[in-house]
Amino acid sequence: MTRVAVLYGGVSAEREVSLNSGKGVAAALYERGYEVRLIDVGRDVGQLVSELTPPPDVVFNALHGQFGEDGRVQGVLDLLGIKYTHSGVLASALAMDKAMARKAFAAAGIPVCEGMTVSREAMLATLDPMPRPYVVKPVAEGSSVGVHIVQEGDNEAPFDAEGWTFGDYALVERFIPGRELTVSVMGDRALAVTEIRTSQGFYDYRNKYTAGQSEHILPAPIPDDVYQRCLDLSVEAHLALGCRGVSRADFRYDDTPRGTGELILLEVNTQPGMTELSLVPEQAHYLGISFGELVEWCVEEAACDG
Repeated sequence: MTRVAVLYGGVSAEREVSLNSGKGVAAALYERGYEVRLIDVGRDVGQLVSELTPPPDVVFNALHGQFGEDGRVQGVLDLLGIKYTHSGVLASALAMDKAMARKAFAAAGIPVCEGMTVSREAMLATLDPMPRPYVVKPVAEGSSVGVHIVQEGDNEAPFDAEGWTFGDYALVERFIPGRELTVSVMGDRALAVTEIRTSQGFYDYRNKYTAGQSEHILPAPIPDDVYQRCLDLSVEAHLALGCRGVSRADFRYDDTPRGTGELILLEVNTQPGMTELSLVPEQAHYLGISFGELVEWCVEEAACDG
């Protein structure tokens, strides 16, 4: 019987989501005959190593955000010689660092919007780092944590120093109006395109993980050529970063009346959620892949770079 340790919880702002992901994954693997153990990961790396001794056959990484998604826990697992799901150290670190990921995408010919990395001091010193509307986001966070859209006519300051807990730099990008689209990738296969519509505001942390706050439209009601372009670009982005296993690419598509028609890649998530509201299981189900089959595929595709 294959022994699987599911890492969940963690120390990032996405801890609650990870707890839900891990519980769902563990239950599905148990039902498919795996020997499963849940490990709630904290800041003590020594404790994690202890809990992984003797080593399982595979680690299912259900952590989200910093430490679990940025290459650090992947490095620990590489040192221990344990196979794990999802991407390795380099791809995880690149995807988590949005500024570096943008460079990798641009080098691969994948369209990204205009943007820049701005220091905390510069954000406080300038009125606007670029013409409004634009988006301010942490360089290294997931699930839209800390993302703020600065609109024309906003009276509030574009940057809240006291509320900014995400490091010394921010990523500032031109705001792209239109549709929010997302595509899941399994290995070298793009699954489907989902449009995300929210009841209010944009697809932030609250709208992502609160039932009823967002609507997933699958398949996305967009022209066939744009749909196929989303699929193709998602695989290209997955490969550009060197991802493996499952990833998810997020796009903006400007089909507004006065829009440009452009399709822009925002980011790639190497540790997509595995909750009831999550997009990857939803797209897999759309193609006839059950949740159990999805997580089992992740386990069978697990690898170790150590």
